Amino acid sequence: MTDYKLLTPGPLTTTASVKDMMKIDRCTWDDEYKRITQKIRSQLLELAHVTEDEYTTVLMQGSGTFSVESVMQTALGASDKALIITNGAYGKRIVEMAKYIGIHYDEYSVDFNLHPDIAEIRSRLENDPMITHVVMVHCETTTGILNPLEEVATVAKAFDKVLIIDAMSSFGGIEINVEELGIDYLISSANKCIQGVPGFGFVIAKLNQLKQCEGNARSISLDLYEQWKEMNHDGKWRYTSPTHVVAAFSKAIDELLDEGGVPARQARYEKNNKRIRSRFADAGIHAYISEEKQSPIIATYLFPDEFFSFTDFYEYVKTKGFVLYPGKLTEVDTFRVGNIGEIYDTEIEQLCDIIDEYMGVLAK
Repeated sequence: MTDYKLLTPGPLTTTASVKDMMKIDRCTWDDEYKRITQKIRSQLLELAHVTEDEYTTVLMQGSGTFSVESVMQTALGASDKALIITNGAYGKRIVEMAKYIGIHYDEYSVDFNLHPDIAEIRSRLENDPMITHVVMVHCETTTGILNPLEEVATVAKAFDKVLIIDAMSSFGGIEINVEELGIDYLISSANKCIQGVPGFGFVIAKLNQLKQCEGNARSISLDLYEQWKEMNHDGKWRYTSPTHVVAAFSKAIDELLDEGGVPARQARYEKNNKRIRSRFADAGIHAYISEEKQSPIIATYLFPDEFFSFTDFYEYVKTKGFVLYPGKLTEVDTFRVGNIGEIYDTEIEQLCDIIDEYMGVLAK
């Protein structure tokens, strides 16, 4: 592949300086490398607006899914039960995890273009005292819908439930005050809004919850408690860590702060998203998610007509230097365009001009 601009939700387009950090080989036992791990852990807490007295950060090898499963493995014991709220493929994946692990759960599912109903969540918590945990994806990458985190957090805390939030595609690109919301476990990944590269995920966990989880995990490598215990000692990962990725992520955090932190990055992402949405609509390509529910991370677009070929469209755009994302819906034909990563006004306008060209050719 050549040097394409990735309009995807991660992996995404990274800076040259982030890539440069991966040119150096590092030893996992080296104190300098362990200090990088500890720096990352501390900076993530700051981004989450929490303190080391009440929260901790645990880094976990693998994709973001590994980190989600590590939380599901560790946070829920044999007698616990999760209310899993789903309106997309990644919420459904958490349900699948629960089945594999053997967790008791109740799935509250709504259509992929709808928000969960807070009254329904409240009713389920009132009627099922066995529920101990509430689990939800914040930004569903399936469609780009942004779920009502504050409202769900409020009702979960009102019923004193442990709150697990998959913020894979939102943390670092949308302000989330973890302490204020009372989130017990927030999960994200290196290759999303902080603009690192794939290789590990991370969990920001409330200490008093995590400390109760010893022995819960049904997996050795996905035991979040044991990973925390080892990492908390001096920054050493339990098993071989992705050293190049960790160094790149450390640089990516620094660049996020240099940009102006999460508020500045969120403003850039929102501008990107709104511009694409507007220009696409002018070209006859309309969004699947209504504007008030749309995240600034990725958007899903309906095929403009029954003759539209995503394969042809994808290849045309790719020849111009951009890589798009296929849809992940089963009921309607869609494709997706991400706008996170090292993407600015110039690239957005170039993309939209390319779309205009393609739609103009089709019209002829």
